[in-house]
Amino acid sequence: MPSHTAPHPHLLGVDFTSAPTPRKPITVARGSVQGRRVRLQRVDALANFAAFEALLREPGPWLGAFDFPFGLPRELVHALDWPRQWLALMRHYAALDRATIRNIFAAFCAARPAGAKFAHRACDGPAGSSPSMKWVNPPLAFMLQAGVPRLIEAGVHLPHLHDGDAQRVALEGYPGLLARELIGLRSYKSDARARQTPERLIARKDLVDALEQGRSVRLGLRLVLSHAQRDGLVADAAGDRLDAVLCLMQAAWAAQQPRWGLPRDVDALEGWIVSA
Repeated sequence: MPSHTAPHPHLLGVDFTSAPTPRKPITVARGSVQGRRVRLQRVDALANFAAFEALLREPGPWLGAFDFPFGLPRELVHALDWPRQWLALMRHYAALDRATIRNIFAAFCAARPAGAKFAHRACDGPAGSSPSMKWVNPPLAFMLQAGVPRLIEAGVHLPHLHDGDAQRVALEGYPGLLARELIGLRSYKSDARARQTPERLIARKDLVDALEQGRSVRLGLRLVLSHAQRDGLVADAAGDRLDAVLCLMQAAWAAQQPRWGLPRDVDALEGWIVSA
């Protein structure tokens, strides 16, 4: 299996959407890490999947943390009698339309007791993440279907899941994991204008402060920003730019860890969230 091939790869943090538009793009934070300092270079907005696919084909070495699930719960896969090898499963899943996915998953949940409707991956507990089979708020099931096939097609390396170009490495990130460590359960973003409150603005300021001061014990890294970059992160009430930077921090941590910080016993069907 490929391993680290460059000590200081270019880093990407990707806040993903399953339906990118100019108003709600895929947001990409680019940066680098040296020691404990993570320097943000710029934040890009990708308004369509063609731009995202071009990003994935950029020559390496690069390492990215992507905010969408890379796998489905093993329990769900077994219950549905879907393929139990990751690549075959992803190809099967990619061939389904969204209405079919929604109906299959809704039927699975309806047959289960209250409080245990969804199946979870092993990483959901440590990461505090929603189940990857969830189809609303957020629609992780559709994000997986939109994102993973494009990673496969681009030939990137997905550690523990699918071997590819060792110079282009994609990991599953989750900004909520780092955000909760730094500001607890406070909400810092909303796509709805009516919910873009002063309290959320203050939470974003506090979150950026914590990143700049290196207060994450989990990562042990400090974010380096210009004044303009800082203002841009705080001003984005939807939180897309900040989520991309949180993923960038996870990528920076992984770049300095053996095996990208992933456990040795990662489930090769479910995958793992980096730094969980």
